[in-house]
Amino acid sequence: MTTPANQRPLTILIAADTYPPDVNGAAQFGYRLAKGMTARGHNVHVLASRADRGKAFSEFRSEATVHRLRSRKAFTHEYFRICLPWEIKKDISLLFDRINPDVVHIQSHYMVGEHVLYEAVKRGIRVVATNHFMPENLNPFLPFPQWFKDIVGKVSWRDMGRVMGKADVITTPTPLAAKAMHDHAFLAKVLPLSNGIDSAAYELQPGEVIEPHPYPTVLFAGRLAEEKHVDVLIKAVAATPAELNVHLEIVGGGEVRPDLESLVKRLDLQDRVKFLGLASDEELREAYIKADLFCMPGTAELQSLVTLEAMSASTPVVLANAMALPHLVRDGENGYLFTPMDTEDLAAKITGILELPADERAAMGKASRAMVEPHSIESTLQTFEDLYRGARYEDKVV
Repeated sequence: MTTPANQRPLTILIAADTYPPDVNGAAQFGYRLAKGMTARGHNVHVLASRADRGKAFSEFRSEATVHRLRSRKAFTHEYFRICLPWEIKKDISLLFDRINPDVVHIQSHYMVGEHVLYEAVKRGIRVVATNHFMPENLNPFLPFPQWFKDIVGKVSWRDMGRVMGKADVITTPTPLAAKAMHDHAFLAKVLPLSNGIDSAAYELQPGEVIEPHPYPTVLFAGRLAEEKHVDVLIKAVAATPAELNVHLEIVGGGEVRPDLESLVKRLDLQDRVKFLGLASDEELREAYIKADLFCMPGTAELQSLVTLEAMSASTPVVLANAMALPHLVRDGENGYLFTPMDTEDLAAKITGILELPADERAAMGKASRAMVEPHSIESTLQTFEDLYRGARYEDKVV
């Protein structure tokens, strides 16, 4: 879809504190948003941190013109970069002078997003703010006791309210996330708006053949971080009946991978657990299609794009009963929820699905596929474009 002839293209500035080559849901959403808006005929600019040391620069990419800001490595994270206000404010101001955006869309209330928002407000430019963040996402990278992390979480929520409260429109991927922002950041009006997905991209194409695994296979995809609790999934696979011969594929990289590999070795699962590392889009698509079951054991998911992708490939799911994941399960219809951190419950749910006759498991997969339809990427892009142009969705805010 392109911009209608009676509406001029917009100059859109997307401010992203994490953006590819970073690997996470927020970075992926920023990329898809930029690509989608460019395809609709808009002039799209992305402002994000550099992935390495050096001065600010701009690069012309297929999805947008991407402007990279000077940044510093966060010593507690393998790739995250920190932009210091006194090093980026002048570059932000100069960029506004150069591109004169019609609308600004920030992807978080931190650093880049915060100071782009301030500059836009100062100039009277419309601001849309989207939150992909939960304070729990920070915990693994804070080398402090839990009581101090709790304080940091409260401060983070307060700052979210202070910064995003200045935006014209605030969105987040799910109603549950919107309620959390209302309750903890005291933001009065938040619009739940799915990140969106091109579900047809994960279907088998006419004439395409992808051979299934010779053994029942569970798939996990995502960043290998503490809050994903992949260790619980590995232990659950070990607890499934030996005669079922359940295998596990793990797609993604992250700071806890060495610990997970050690756990696999201790449990003597080297023949049944495979770490695939970072995968291309095509490799990930094939993994979704070949899997018999997708599992997301994470407890801090605002939406979980990888789960939506797996469901688009007609895959049954077993998800932790935490945060936004319950919205993606109709218990017994397309999969099951399990009690977070409960290895025995997860093992039982995995076993229950993998012991089903093939036709019943296929029916679960079809139910997953049907549930993805409301998350159309085109619908999401259209809603954001409407918001950019001044539309109001008062009847849908939380």
